[in-house]
Amino acid sequence: MKDIIVGIDFSQCAINALEHAINIANHSKSNVLLLFVHNTQKAHKTIYKYTDAMDEATKLLEELIVKYQPQLIKTKITFKIREGRVYNEIVNEAKERKAYLIIIGTHGASGFEEMWIGSNAYRIISASTTPVITIREGIKIDRDLKRIILPIDSTLSSRQKVPHAMTLAKLYKAEIHVIALFHTKVKDVQDMIIQYSQQACDYFEKNQINFVLKSIATKNATETTIEYAREIDANLIVIMTEQVSTPANFFLGPLAQQMIHQSPFPVMSIQPKELLRVLSR
Repeated sequence: MKDIIVGIDFSQCAINALEHAINIANHSKSNVLLLFVHNTQKAHKTIYKYTDAMDEATKLLEELIVKYQPQLIKTKITFKIREGRVYNEIVNEAKERKAYLIIIGTHGASGFEEMWIGSNAYRIISASTTPVITIREGIKIDRDLKRIILPIDSTLSSRQKVPHAMTLAKLYKAEIHVIALFHTKVKDVQDMIIQYSQQACDYFEKNQINFVLKSIATKNATETTIEYAREIDANLIVIMTEQVSTPANFFLGPLAQQMIHQSPFPVMSIQPKELLRVLSR
């Protein structure tokens, strides 16, 4: 049975992520794990009468299970508390469980720790080998996936997100909108983007997935993608997480950060396989 991990800080943003996770779990027949990370190096402000953060977290997690278990059709919702750094523990839990997805809110503030998820979202996405869906605070769109946006550019890794988008599209019988993003007037580059986009469409056609192909010239891929997503009332944008390497670590590149920070739609981020090989050395 596959697992969907939801990072929980008890903020409304995290609850929204949980409700999206339950919807996907019902379609994919996945279990849902609520994961709270207790950072022992920081003082947690409790929000009810309990003085011990761990006791209070346990009580709140149990209450969430009582409330949301009836919404899961054939699977279970459980919880776990880990101690350490939030992003490390969420990523490690997903790796240990070989989780299907991680779903988190990108801006959360609770009585436990200011911006518990929001301050860690980029690090989770940068380090995770599991696809991560991020949902900005306040997003209240239809949770059923009807239209998925798949932007394609000239990078070699751009097509790696195609199978992930197709898997979700099959679960929901959703339509995938492939956007060929022309960020240059160089014909050879444009031809390459068209080729990549057509390959994606051929793959969807072979697997009987409904799709739309659109070419758009752009100076800002994030703004163009979000604008198109608004036009068609999309439910999800699927991106590759271009990374910036430093001598010490890997961090999200600026385009991925912009999309995750600005998108009014859920964003699925997938790490390129080339990067995964580097990280595994």
